[in-house]
Amino acid sequence: MQPRNMSMSGVVDLAAVKAAQEAKAKAEQARAEAARQGGGPGVVSPADLVIDVDEAGFERDVLQRSAEVPVVIDFWAEWCEPCKQLSPLLERLTVEYNGRLLLAKIDVDANQMLMQQFGVQGIPAVFAVVAGQALPLFQGAAGEAQIRQTLDQLVAVAEQRFGLTGLTVDPDAEPGGAQTAPAVPEGPYDALLESAVQALDAGDLAGAVQAYKNVLADDPANSEAKLGLAQAELLQRVQGLDPQQVRKDAADRPTDVQAQIAAADLDLVGGHVEDAFGRLIETVARTAGDDRDAVRLRLLELFEVVGADDPRVAAARRALARALF
Repeated sequence: MQPRNMSMSGVVDLAAVKAAQEAKAKAEQARAEAARQGGGPGVVSPADLVIDVDEAGFERDVLQRSAEVPVVIDFWAEWCEPCKQLSPLLERLTVEYNGRLLLAKIDVDANQMLMQQFGVQGIPAVFAVVAGQALPLFQGAAGEAQIRQTLDQLVAVAEQRFGLTGLTVDPDAEPGGAQTAPAVPEGPYDALLESAVQALDAGDLAGAVQAYKNVLADDPANSEAKLGLAQAELLQRVQGLDPQQVRKDAADRPTDVQAQIAAADLDLVGGHVEDAFGRLIETVARTAGDDRDAVRLRLLELFEVVGADDPRVAAARRALARALF
């Protein structure tokens, strides 16, 4: 079976953006509650980083733990020959990542319900759960370099979008004997970022935009606020648009810069990332002056929405450079 890679960024649409914001809020709430109860991310031994999980313990061992560390799920079976190569590799890499992720091994023969819930069609199959959100990583045998790249993306997404920094690993700690780590104090902008999430939940896009801008006014490099602002402004722009009319205008007026920009926004919200980028790059190539600059700036804003680590952004940046020069 050939490996089938799936992007970490996924489809950019209204539901996905809201789900990500809700998942981050839940993760923060879970960490805060654990800290109040004297728990939270603890000190673990390397042996604690690889665990066997069944249906009875799934909520505790995977869903709850995913609020503090990204959990990679390895669906395997004793009779699966490729699994016998992949599983030891995943275990070794998990230990090497030194607490930035946790590996949960699920025997599909003993846990058919979990296999069905994740839509596993064949094994080996590898998923991740981050802040309660399931992400497909790859299916089938995969090489070490490919797996490392996927895990690097997972760790980056978990930290940048959900604030998950993982577990502290002590080689001398007893397996299963996690010690309580000191509670991490709230950051200076947590309240403002939380108000932005609440505004998004309430459909108050203008309020969310302002909350993110308030953070960036004091901390221009705040990555969470930059991502949130780009997403909220995109949703604000497409709110109330007639998709059919926008697409008709773009098709009828290929040289109309504002028509192409509006269509690109809709493309991105609908998950058509390459279409959105391609449309604006083509418009850059056939415009000049203020029109070209307007298109270029909107394209850079859409890069922020998708995320700099997405390979589609890297490819589009190279194409933009060719169109400009």
